[in-house]
Amino acid sequence: MAIDPNMPVLFVEDDRIQRRMISSVLKNAGLTNVDEAADGKEAVPMLEAKNYRLIISDWNMPEMSGYELIKHVRATEKTKAIPFIMMTAENRMENIKAAAEAGINGYIKKPFSPVVVKEKIEQVFKDKF
Repeated sequence: MAIDPNMPVLFVEDDRIQRRMISSVLKNAGLTNVDEAADGKEAVPMLEAKNYRLIISDWNMPEMSGYELIKHVRATEKTKAIPFIMMTAENRMENIKAAAEAGINGYIKKPFSPVVVKEKIEQVFKDKF
């Protein structure tokens, strides 16, 4: 399944430098409509204001972690069906298991390439539809 390059994507990452670098990776993967949030707390009102078709979030963030964000997303009627990809530099199985149980659709380990991002997004949408 081809990725719609214009689909609204919300990318959540607390580190400003990482956010810029990974936003560039997302653009290189073909996504042109990417909004950014610095943490889950900033992402929540953005999710209420716009109809995103994909959320990509870091795990470790202040204020509201990626884990807390996925739990909020799945508990909210408007956002509960949005595909959610978690990314992290950690490789702790308990975190991966907790995120899977909370309802993530995919997991990406940092660092990653545009090819890996594109493949993971395509897989998420293939599995969903």
